[in-house]
Amino acid sequence: MNPRILIGRNLPASVVAQARSLFDVEYRDRPDPLDAGELRAALTDYDGALVTLGDRFDAKVFADAGVPRAKILANFGMGFNHIDTEIARSVGITVTNTPGAVTDATADIALTLMLMSCRRAAEGERLVRSGQWQGWHPVQMLGLHMSGKTVGILGMGRIGQAIAKRCHFGFGMQVFYTSRSEKTLDFPAVYCADAVALAAEVDVLVVSLAASPATHHAVSAEVIGAMKPTAYLVNVARGDIVDEAALTGALKSQRIAGAGLDVYENEPEVPEALRALDNVTLLPHLGTSALEVREDMGRMAVENLRAFFAGEPVPNPV
Repeated sequence: MNPRILIGRNLPASVVAQARSLFDVEYRDRPDPLDAGELRAALTDYDGALVTLGDRFDAKVFADAGVPRAKILANFGMGFNHIDTEIARSVGITVTNTPGAVTDATADIALTLMLMSCRRAAEGERLVRSGQWQGWHPVQMLGLHMSGKTVGILGMGRIGQAIAKRCHFGFGMQVFYTSRSEKTLDFPAVYCADAVALAAEVDVLVVSLAASPATHHAVSAEVIGAMKPTAYLVNVARGDIVDEAALTGALKSQRIAGAGLDVYENEPEVPEALRALDNVTLLPHLGTSALEVREDMGRMAVENLRAFFAGEPVPNPV
């Protein structure tokens, strides 16, 4: 008998078809996260589940579920901070993710946000749509010329390196970074001791850290306060890495020049105080929103499930 698998969110049709060829699949074809009862059922009624961002498998869910039937949670996505992996491991559940598939797409969105913020593209687009644009003139909407400037990468993992390469080779930017340790890289980059030192050096600070309890509010009021008044902050990691209230205050007071955000502290809620500001570009978590990327993510998640139930080493344990 094939393992019984829950697919907890609507996914590309090719991914669902692949899963159905391997497993007895219950497909929840909806965009909203699993609710409390569905989270418990994912652990008690299935041999495994393919889940994603927003499906919060926290301590309470595990406690309510008791001894789980499920033996694997295959996460659709690189970030897995919505799953308490320590508790999962303690009750015999393997957790996997899909790291390689998301690297280039997320790096591309980082560059999109950098350009949109530095060149005030979102603000300009709103001006044109409003019908208030009065035509070109020499000092209209002057922004930051990104070429040749400095970029700081907070978290020099796969995605951070992909962003840094685009900045260095594409825009001639000088790269600074901070990470748990110095990296051997195939492009020049300057290591900074911590986030505060990094923030003080650069024209654009890009957040690409993995989310964890240790990185909660890693971009603190102190880090934001160390940034140049002409600098921009870009976040393509997870929303709670940035102190959203401190960032909003800095943008409102024009303590920094602007920001570009693809993620938020309490998604999908975006505070009105942030939405009201012109000097921030807001995207709806588009980091991996390309069809082929989402298909690759799904295939990787399904392969993690297949390998697990075949008794093989899973390709992407967390």
